[in-house]
Amino acid sequence: MYFLNKAPAFLILLLISGTLKAEAPQLLTLKYALNLALQSNPSLAQMQARSDALAAIPSQVDSLPDPVISFNALNLPVDSFDTAQENMTQMQGGISQEIPFFGKLALREQAASYQATAAHLEVTETRFGLLRDVKQTWWALLYLHRALEIVLVNQDLLRQFVKIARKKYEVGEGLQQDVLLAQLELSKLLDTEIRLTSAIAKAKAQMNALLDYPENYIFKIPKHIQEALPELPTESALFAYAEHSRALLSSSRKSIKAAQSRLDLAKKDFFPDFKVAAFYGGRADTLSGQQRTDFLSMKLSMNVPIFAATKQHKAVDQRSSELMQQRYTLKEQWNRVRTEISTAYSDFQQTKHQAVLFKSGIIPQARQTVASMLAGYQVNKVDFLNLVRSQITLYNYETQYWKALTLANQALAQLIAVVGKDEIYE
Repeated sequence: MYFLNKAPAFLILLLISGTLKAEAPQLLTLKYALNLALQSNPSLAQMQARSDALAAIPSQVDSLPDPVISFNALNLPVDSFDTAQENMTQMQGGISQEIPFFGKLALREQAASYQATAAHLEVTETRFGLLRDVKQTWWALLYLHRALEIVLVNQDLLRQFVKIARKKYEVGEGLQQDVLLAQLELSKLLDTEIRLTSAIAKAKAQMNALLDYPENYIFKIPKHIQEALPELPTESALFAYAEHSRALLSSSRKSIKAAQSRLDLAKKDFFPDFKVAAFYGGRADTLSGQQRTDFLSMKLSMNVPIFAATKQHKAVDQRSSELMQQRYTLKEQWNRVRTEISTAYSDFQQTKHQAVLFKSGIIPQARQTVASMLAGYQVNKVDFLNLVRSQITLYNYETQYWKALTLANQALAQLIAVVGKDEIYE
């Protein structure tokens, strides 16, 4: 009342009309989170910038070196510095151009192009990894929120059990140990609530980092989601998808081609590079006025690889080893990809079947059991311990369902990332 008396009239009107409200937390759907991550994640932006930088290299290395323009004073007498004194004195201007041996520029451009393409594919690989991380974090948050909701509901139910047990004890129809048992189980749920709340805060911090949001940014997870899980193709079909679609493997294949081009270039270094030049020398007339003819000079030079044993041969050995390294890297990556596909495929199938079993069979049966136990306890046909156990069992099953659903979707996110294909469903 004191606040209303002292507040300005326009503020009172805003409060009454309800237009002055705290900003509501952002509803973070999975699709919205994925779009945000692709737009603002710094790791993805970093890889894109690197790809753009490497894409600018091929045209640079495919170009000839810049020509050199020179100006010289030749045979200038030091006693007088007179350009007309000596016949050989001339003021010279020239231009020179280095020309690599035939095929070297093309190989340099080829190696740089393959490397730029590999870098572009690494952006795609980073994109799939980012989407996987966002999906897995989002589903982890969903599970934690659902588990917390289940805990809060069960806390209310146990409080009701405590009241029922206390009333029955007060009228001499129940035992004190029933009251204590219900209070103990309630305390356990309070401890679980604390742990879940802490885990939610950590998961939200991870999500904010992926979205490049402030660490204290507040958002909420939707209440209703699509719980159906897709049917997947066979494991061998996923192997075939990955072999053609996985950006990691394609990037390694481009790196192999780049290494092959660098090896071919190292072999070209056994051949000389050339340098051509032309110079025009202007001479002053003699002191008596006689005209002197100007000079034109031409020059061709080349390097001679006389240290091939310690230089060019070693360069070929180096590039050969680098090529073998890239080939072994591709083989190791393919083995790892197949292992990751098999693991994620097995995890998805297992957790999917568990989620379906909990949803369609175990949880409905457990709910019927709890309802029957509660009715029986109220008429003294079921002891309190069995009633509490049935409710805790239902709580565990409901939590396990959301855990299985989360693990299935996380395995699916991993499977999409390791296959490198957005749509892998049948």
